[in-house]
Amino acid sequence: MGGGFRVLHLVRPFLSFLPEVQTADRKVPFREKVIYTVISLFIFLVCSQLPLYGIHSTTGADPFYWMRVILASNRGTVMELGITPIVTSGLVMQLLAGSKIIEVDNNVREDRALLNGAQKLLGILIAVGEAVAYVLSGMYGSVGQLGVGNAILIIVQLFFAGIIVICLDELLQKRIWSRFGNFPIHSD
Repeated sequence: MGGGFRVLHLVRPFLSFLPEVQTADRKVPFREKVIYTVISLFIFLVCSQLPLYGIHSTTGADPFYWMRVILASNRGTVMELGITPIVTSGLVMQLLAGSKIIEVDNNVREDRALLNGAQKLLGILIAVGEAVAYVLSGMYGSVGQLGVGNAILIIVQLFFAGIIVICLDELLQKRIWSRFGNFPIHSD
């Protein structure tokens, strides 16, 4: 690729602020892969049972009932957003790269890192956007009933849960399915 300006380079200043899991520098033994998987599953399941602090009630119709299984979410818990941020950001970035709207050379390590960073940044933005939309739409009651402090607290909880999901996904990709594993997903 040329040395000119590319949209993907807009992500570069944010890379140092994004959470990152280090790629395995050795072949990860099967037993260790199982341990990483079990710990990740345990964290996700605990978060799926941990109720959001500050909501009054989750009774009533659930507009996302039919999607909860697909998106691994649980109403009224920290995992309310489930895997939606990473799935959505992954789809959007793959569509942009596949349709050549953004230029990505998969043979260049920096481009892959920038694409992964852009996907992670977009996932974080989607998590914040969804959290704000859930609170403002009245999913947990009106902001007047909740209070501004509780509304912000709910948004912060959902945001951090989104960060946890993004980190767990990256952990499993880089430690379980790394280039030293059986199924290469990322070849950093």
